[in-house]
Amino acid sequence: MKFIGIDFGWRSQPSGLCCLEWQDNELQLVDLDRKEAIADIFTWIDTKVELNVPAIVAVDAPTLIPNITGTRLPDKLTHKYFGKYHAGCYPANQSLAFAQRTINFGLELEARGFTHAPQIKPKILGRYQIEVFPHPAIVHLFDLNRILKYKKGRLSDRRVELAKLFNYIHHILPTLQPSLRPLHQCGSFPQEIPNTGTALKALEDKLDSLICAYVAAYWWYWGTERNIVLGDRTTGYIVVPQKLRSFEF
Repeated sequence: MKFIGIDFGWRSQPSGLCCLEWQDNELQLVDLDRKEAIADIFTWIDTKVELNVPAIVAVDAPTLIPNITGTRLPDKLTHKYFGKYHAGCYPANQSLAFAQRTINFGLELEARGFTHAPQIKPKILGRYQIEVFPHPAIVHLFDLNRILKYKKGRLSDRRVELAKLFNYIHHILPTLQPSLRPLHQCGSFPQEIPNTGTALKALEDKLDSLICAYVAAYWWYWGTERNIVLGDRTTGYIVVPQKLRSFEF
């Protein structure tokens, strides 16, 4: 079983891409990349998960937007349940400029056999897609009091916050279940935090995509036993891991 994470560029910016694979009772990093053109993203997906290969694609973007105006139910629920962590998401409706791009991305995935999976039976092979949101996932997986603010602000502050995410991924994900094989054994994983804005943004996209892929694996492994689903197939939905125990390292 493979798990694809897409930190999707909602407008036209590059997308972070991650592929994890379940092997020998652990997750292994297969690839971490970044592509700009949607055609290149799908070429990458098709290469990682050929036709009929079981996989979950987890997309950080609203691929189901039933409402013409206003805010989707799952977006409202992120503010209700995760606002205290500063983890509410942007509203999505069909009138916004990005909407057709993100909706079409979900439809392209469906055409490849990746069906929406707001409900799932754990550890059953298949081809699925889900919508995810890294901020609340990071808060819950790493037992934080607020989001890591690596997306806005001064470069030095963003670098500090992204370094925290880098370390949490390295030290905590291997301790969870499903466990991620230690990333120092994976040649494609970056080994340091860059100092320039362009390089930092590229790493941010890749780490977000890794979180998306891990949430896909967590959803497949546990289902609703250790995940919550905000919304449904009709309203749009977001899968979020449940809050876990505290960690020290």
